[in-house]
Amino acid sequence: MIAIAWAPTYAHPLPAGHRFPMLKYELLPEQLLREGTITSANLFQPQPATPADCLRVHDAAYYHRLVRGQLTRHEERATGFPWSPQLIEREVTILGGTLACARHALQHGAALNIAGGTHHAFWDRGEGFCLLNDQAAAAAGLLAEPVLGVHKVLIVDLDVHQGNGTAAIFQDDPRVFTFSMHGARNYPHRKETSDLDLALPDGTDDATYLALLADTLPRLLEEVQPDFMFYLSGVDVLATDKLGHLGLTRVGCRQRDEYVLGLCHRHRLPVVVCMGGGYSERLVDIVEAHANTFRVAQDLWG
Repeated sequence: MIAIAWAPTYAHPLPAGHRFPMLKYELLPEQLLREGTITSANLFQPQPATPADCLRVHDAAYYHRLVRGQLTRHEERATGFPWSPQLIEREVTILGGTLACARHALQHGAALNIAGGTHHAFWDRGEGFCLLNDQAAAAAGLLAEPVLGVHKVLIVDLDVHQGNGTAAIFQDDPRVFTFSMHGARNYPHRKETSDLDLALPDGTDDATYLALLADTLPRLLEEVQPDFMFYLSGVDVLATDKLGHLGLTRVGCRQRDEYVLGLCHRHRLPVVVCMGGGYSERLVDIVEAHANTFRVAQDLWG
């Protein structure tokens, strides 16, 4: 049975301009439960991450200023969120959810977080709606406990935006291989250097995208020999996305998930999936595309 991390704080109240993209955190579990893809037994409410969990990949001065509400106005604007205690509770709970998912996946093969993929958070700052880097912290947490048997981690970031914060955090750590396949013209304008970056032209369609992924990911599994994978399954690759410039359909997006998760299943490679971005005009396009990721996982490991 797959475990799915979800907490009410994932969708806490925000000013009007922020509410629309946050609705998916409420609607996605409702949709999965209503259609019978999952039951309430699949869902668990994660505990907030501890300071020690966060400090494995974040500067202590930044972390303490963040949780105390002491960021400068410039720093706060860069995150895209107005600071509040509820926002910090949300962020540390998301990070705690990805940590808990990692431990579950070690035992059961896969786990998913209905949030997370905060890949624009750097060691010492937040950017682009990301304050604490959950996948980076979870990867570092696994590597910090040799008894778990995780010595090499592969992070597969298929959000339309480059995982710049994650790339920077692990730029000098050979234990973590970062792979980002993203839109060349998308945010961030200044890219970092992942271990492998594939920057895609505007309008990249299903066939082109899937062929490139199929040509790349099996080779990485062979070369990197990871003990664990983190997968960022952003659905902002859709042609309908307001912030992306790629041309995938919902069918193509599901085929992407089927390919990535199918490889993990066949190779018995534990994987944690985090939802990432999705900003289509119609909420149904966002929720359905995200729901497909969970449907695929349930079909494989349910």
